[in-house]
Amino acid sequence: MFRIGIGNDTHRLVADRPLVLGGLRIEFDRGAEGHSDGDALTHAIADAILGAMAQGDLGLHFPDNDSQWKNADSLQLLARVVWLAHERAFQVVNVDATIMLERPKLREHIDAMRDNLARTLNVDASCVSVKAKTGEGLDAVGRGEAVSAQAVVLLEPKPN
Repeated sequence: MFRIGIGNDTHRLVADRPLVLGGLRIEFDRGAEGHSDGDALTHAIADAILGAMAQGDLGLHFPDNDSQWKNADSLQLLARVVWLAHERAFQVVNVDATIMLERPKLREHIDAMRDNLARTLNVDASCVSVKAKTGEGLDAVGRGEAVSAQAVVLLEPKPN
């Protein structure tokens, strides 16, 4: 049986933090505030996988009051979620994700993000779609105060 999950994540942008998206560190004067590295894209994808399996969310599996996850690499968190999916006899088919960020522009970084995510998800990069949108000056994203991401994931049963 195929399973579909939806994930989203939002982080406030603050000074003195790196901006990490899809496991890629992007030069910018602010980064995402968070207990881990604040990678909103990777968090949204992990939440989508967990949702497809009805296994809660990242906060359940990696609580922000647990010091072992402080400044954690979100690709490693995603790898643990993928392992959990494999343990439950599922594998990722494809991911469709959108990052909402006013600036910096992300077009030149998209392929590297897709490659990082594909490696972690154990799929070909052609199965990982990452798009970037601005907030058109509206809401916290549009004012440059936040980064947000949404993802949809399709899981299928692993072959025996």
